[in-house]
Amino acid sequence: MSEKSSQGELPESQKNMARLLGDVDPAQDASSAVALRTKIYFGIGAGGEAASMWIFNAVGLIFYQQILGLPAGLAATAMAIAIFVDAITDPLIGAVSDNFRSRFGRRHPFLLMAPIPLALCVFLIFHPPQFVVESTSLLFSWLCLFTVLQRTFQTFYVVPHLAMGAELSTDYLERTRVMSFNNLFSLYGTMFMHSISWFLVFGFLFADQGGQLYKPAYTWIAMTACATILLSIFACAFGTKDKIELLKHRQNTRQSAVSLRSFYSDIWSVLHNRNYLFLLLGLFFLSLTIGTHETLSIYMVTFFWELSAYQIGFLIINNIIGVHVGFFLAARLHERFDKRWTIALSAVGLSVFWSMGVNLALLGVAPTNGSWTLVGFIIFLGSFSSFFGAVLNISVMSALADIADQHELDSGLRLEGIFYSARAFFSKAMIAVGHIVAGVALQFYVMLPPKSVPGEIPGDVIFRLGIVDGPFAMVGGIIAGVVYLGYRIDKTAHFEILSRLKARELANSDN
Repeated sequence: MSEKSSQGELPESQKNMARLLGDVDPAQDASSAVALRTKIYFGIGAGGEAASMWIFNAVGLIFYQQILGLPAGLAATAMAIAIFVDAITDPLIGAVSDNFRSRFGRRHPFLLMAPIPLALCVFLIFHPPQFVVESTSLLFSWLCLFTVLQRTFQTFYVVPHLAMGAELSTDYLERTRVMSFNNLFSLYGTMFMHSISWFLVFGFLFADQGGQLYKPAYTWIAMTACATILLSIFACAFGTKDKIELLKHRQNTRQSAVSLRSFYSDIWSVLHNRNYLFLLLGLFFLSLTIGTHETLSIYMVTFFWELSAYQIGFLIINNIIGVHVGFFLAARLHERFDKRWTIALSAVGLSVFWSMGVNLALLGVAPTNGSWTLVGFIIFLGSFSSFFGAVLNISVMSALADIADQHELDSGLRLEGIFYSARAFFSKAMIAVGHIVAGVALQFYVMLPPKSVPGEIPGDVIFRLGIVDGPFAMVGGIIAGVVYLGYRIDKTAHFEILSRLKARELANSDN
């Protein structure tokens, strides 16, 4: 009996809302539909990842470079090393979770193990002892060590979590709806961290002490991130535990024992998938854009745009608008245009609109720095980039599940963990390169010194900062859009894959 029928007939108003959110689709196979409750709990888990990622990407570099005095190149390199190490662990964790067996299934044990050590590492990153701060080499080592641990424990959660999402349904469009909830709650986690940081901590509690340039403020930010990580990930794990038995039916059918040889064999086999290679190659270029923007974002709002902490807080509106529109439209876009064109055009749109405000400012046609007109200008353009970014992320995550079906047809193995983790490997490796490029650019091209004061920086320094975050950062995403066109699994192809899998399953059951 389905979850809906066990709870009685829904009122008509709730049916309409459920249809809008993708919870009811009379054309779907019942086994492919995912209950709204399950989608919500699955999505909630993304809030913990968002909090961990936000504090790492949004304020990590400026904390170490501007406040603690670690050179920007070293700070970015330390973060990049952590991402490279994390990228290496991704396929390993993916393979382990793909082949893991326990009474709690193959994904949930990782969801329960990761939150506490992840939260501890986040706190320690922003609380190095004073003797460490006084030594450049020790400070660099501290940042390397705890960011490596942070990203590793984050991988212990994120890869099994995404793989679980792919296993919840086999339907082409329902998978998009499931991943839409992941993207939506990732926004909510980001919104929460952004709002607490800029409105309450930087903009109110410590506004007179320098806001984001005041060291004690980061204790409050770190504690908020830790609480968000613990609450959201544990909620996801316990809220989806009723799906463990369902997920067990979709686990690997490998007969031989798991070994290091089989691990590398699995990775090698997924890298032979043509559709997967085009997604990875597109991600290679896109991640250069993402890494550069993420590293420089706080520098741009602080020094390039000269916004107050309170004004920066309102910039989250562009994400609220763009991600929610993307949440409701992604599945419809896939139904009308398929995932291939949606992915390609979204990558180009994301890149163009993410850099457009800076490009217009370099041409002298942006509103005055520090003005509320400028805030509205950034929100307007940012809403488009957030929309394209949301649709792109949902589309790629959904496409990976389709590729996993194709691989099962070819090999007989379900390797969602490998597919999502290998994708994360390339993403994080290239974002790490973006961090390094941005950090080196800050130190040797932009030449922004520590303890800088907004409004007192030479114009040529500000112009060079804009060049890196504007036209330079835009190029990679545009190239990615062209590369993504190599992806070829459409609705018809996926239907054929599922039909052949079903036929094989029936033949095996008859035998």
